[in-house]
Amino acid sequence: MRKLLFLVNECIPLTSTASILLILNIHFKCNTKRKSNCGRKLLLKNPELKALVKKLFLNKQWSPEQIASRIKFEKSAYRISFNTIYRAIYRGDFNEANLSRGHRGAIRKLRHKGKTRHTKNHLEKRGKISVTHTIHERAIAANNRSTIGHWEADTVAGKTGKTCLATLTDRKTRYLIVEKIEKKKSMHVRDSIIQLLSALPKNKRKSITPDRGKEFSKHREVTEQLDKIPFYFADPHAPWQRGTDENTNGLLREYFPKTEDMNSCTKDYIETCMEKLNKRPRKCLGWKTPYELFFGKALRLI
Repeated sequence: MRKLLFLVNECIPLTSTASILLILNIHFKCNTKRKSNCGRKLLLKNPELKALVKKLFLNKQWSPEQIASRIKFEKSAYRISFNTIYRAIYRGDFNEANLSRGHRGAIRKLRHKGKTRHTKNHLEKRGKISVTHTIHERAIAANNRSTIGHWEADTVAGKTGKTCLATLTDRKTRYLIVEKIEKKKSMHVRDSIIQLLSALPKNKRKSITPDRGKEFSKHREVTEQLDKIPFYFADPHAPWQRGTDENTNGLLREYFPKTEDMNSCTKDYIETCMEKLNKRPRKCLGWKTPYELFFGKALRLI
């Protein structure tokens, strides 16, 4: 800068207006260039990292925290924080081209989409059924999630009165098994639970915890068919007592919205969605996947 000032002063008298403006212009350009070279470069300027994050977020429905933590867990060459991914989403970096006005783009792919959940005072309008055991009689191993094989059961409904899903989630590993059933009727739920659990070894089916909906009224028949597996029913209007399956069903809603008829969903599509969830890393599992814990196998996902 001093050399530039000397040269300018030699060519043009320092007192002239032209000289002063020239000096200021040169100083501004130099300062701007220095600033552009300062600071940390945007991580998502790396096309490979951006493509990886975009694939996991949009195609596999991983959350920003799951993406960042699994990358770190697998000791990848990349490092990125979930806040950086959130900023990119809200900045529109993953939006499709030519979106209509008012469309929020990839923001709509975030888990809760800004919606609120029911409070604990919310009452479900459910029928009353005869139960064999309550959740308060359940084994300690089921309560503290120390062993595999204690399942929570529920249904995920589509359009009212039409096809729905029967779901079972293992409390320890969060491993999910799903089957489409014709209607939300007790005989269909009974048959589905028997079919899903009979495919598993006996040491991985120890108990079932459903809510008190009428669709589980044939639980005694399930117990008879599956080596006396016991049912432990949650208290009325207490969905938080089955938080594992409630949370998993919320994740399933990304693929099966309430307003859509599930009748057109093929078995292959349902199994693909189930596999995506079972191979999605979870914070509560130390960023391992339900599949890895349930089967005791390590996966390479990144």
